[in-house]
Amino acid sequence: MDGGKLVLQLIKIVFGFVFALLGCGMFLAWGFFQATHPQDDVVAYAAMFGTGLVSASVTGAIALFPAGIAIAVSELGRFRGVLFHLAAGGGVAFLLWTLGSVDNSAEIRPGSSIAVAGGFMAGAIYWAIAGRTAGFWLENNTQQDGAK
Repeated sequence: MDGGKLVLQLIKIVFGFVFALLGCGMFLAWGFFQATHPQDDVVAYAAMFGTGLVSASVTGAIALFPAGIAIAVSELGRFRGVLFHLAAGGGVAFLLWTLGSVDNSAEIRPGSSIAVAGGFMAGAIYWAIAGRTAGFWLENNTQQDGAK
């Protein structure tokens, strides 16, 4: 285990989580407002941007614990694949979206596909920043010079 690599990975984890939340929040806000271009409607674009920031902070507060578990599993299991991180992001989003339902019906809650797509977006962004090097700090990189 390398302490320097651990500190670097912890920094990547924090930035990856924050940017994943921002990406998810902006994705959800863009779908709600569907602003085309800032010059077409400046107010709608500003509202979309502000709503995306608020959505990211609310999502971060709700998803911190389950996403932290997924990040810990990724780090300790050295899961570096994009599919794991996409599945983890989508799974956390679906779990939180399903738990937020006050209706106890067996049907899938409306908007689930949008919530899961936002989770996939967050998982992809996290993977690009920190997930690709998950568990790298655990590896022993001492090289043997052929001596036993």
